[in-house]
Amino acid sequence: MRPGEEKPVEGGPSAAVFEVELLKLRAAECIDEAAERLGALSRAIWSKPELAYEEHHAHGVLTRFFESERPAASWAVQPHYQLVTAFRAEWGPPGGWAAPRPLHLGFLCEYDALPGIGHACGHNLIAEVGAAAALGVKGALESLPGPPLPVKVIVLGTPAEEDGGGKIDLIEAGAFKNLDVVFMAHPSQENAAYLPDVAEHDVTVKYYGKASHAAAYPWEGLNALDAAVLAYSNLSVLRQQMKPTWRVHGIIKNGGVKPNIIPSYSELIYYFRAPSMKELPVLTKKAEDCFRAAALATGCTVEIKGGAHDYYNVLPNKSLWKAYIENGKKLGIDFISEDAMLNGSSGSTDFGNVTFVVPGIHPYFYIGSNALNHTEQYTEAAGSQEAQFYALRTAKALAMTALDVIFKPELLESIREDFKLKLQEEEFLNTVE
Repeated sequence: MRPGEEKPVEGGPSAAVFEVELLKLRAAECIDEAAERLGALSRAIWSKPELAYEEHHAHGVLTRFFESERPAASWAVQPHYQLVTAFRAEWGPPGGWAAPRPLHLGFLCEYDALPGIGHACGHNLIAEVGAAAALGVKGALESLPGPPLPVKVIVLGTPAEEDGGGKIDLIEAGAFKNLDVVFMAHPSQENAAYLPDVAEHDVTVKYYGKASHAAAYPWEGLNALDAAVLAYSNLSVLRQQMKPTWRVHGIIKNGGVKPNIIPSYSELIYYFRAPSMKELPVLTKKAEDCFRAAALATGCTVEIKGGAHDYYNVLPNKSLWKAYIENGKKLGIDFISEDAMLNGSSGSTDFGNVTFVVPGIHPYFYIGSNALNHTEQYTEAAGSQEAQFYALRTAKALAMTALDVIFKPELLESIREDFKLKLQEEEFLNTVE
């Protein structure tokens, strides 16, 4: 069977469909066969949490995992790919293909942690799922007789999702060039093929005033803390005029050094979120006016500096998520309803930026715990043995969906069409070559 071939069987499903289902079983078997190694991979990352761009241990664990695959040299591994803690691992049959350009399928791994509470978002499981799904697809394709199929399996290690946006760095470096479809999955409290992760912009706001003795001659000072407090209050007042789907949240990071010294410096960090990149600049402008008003009122000067990258909203790809749901249900995954999915709460991720340059899927999966992400309880759950069953089941569903993409050309065509339509709705052009 080759991609796109249909060999009807009288009175039953086509032989092609039957063989794809057999390949899906083989992919699941390959994941089960590697379960112990995959669990060890996840635990190794979980046990030594590292912050954004500092994931040296996780990088080493993952690159060694692929370098040690049997048979030897199965994966072409590039450590420190474009970023110090990123990597790329590629699999394709020896000798290449006589056919035209192969289909490039990407599986993404995240592995950075949160300050203070470690893997409270379960990125160790994201890394495991990405690696497992790629192994499943590879194993299924290797089981086919005859000449190799024109398919390349690519695993990208993408650091710094929690802070900085490693995927955006990799997009700009050309790492997603020529990828046709990308896959990853994120731990959660429920199973959802899609959640509306929103666009996000962060800013650091610095106020500069003038120090003075707060009791003897306060009139000589310019109070930077007052500016910060006014800015915080201004944004709280603004909330009445914000859309229900907008989010603004921040902290005062620096507010002075001693009560009897009028603070000459203060600093705030804020995140702004909106459902789409079209709305985000509107919210950002309103918030920045609040910051400037506080400077004017206190006589301080203000410096507003945006983060290195904005996180884009995740573009839904209905054809992909329907295929994923169909495969997940075969494995016993109980998904939330489409209405709950489309109207569910969510955060932001640099995977959103990926979906503006290549079609992709970013489902969420239950890990056996009702703990909430970004809590100490979720850190514990992400490192539990119970989470392994759910992580590997999700990897199987991703691998099975990837096989559908390979062997069902009408699905790939539909995925590409969904991608183009969503880009048009966002009024964005795909500018990444």
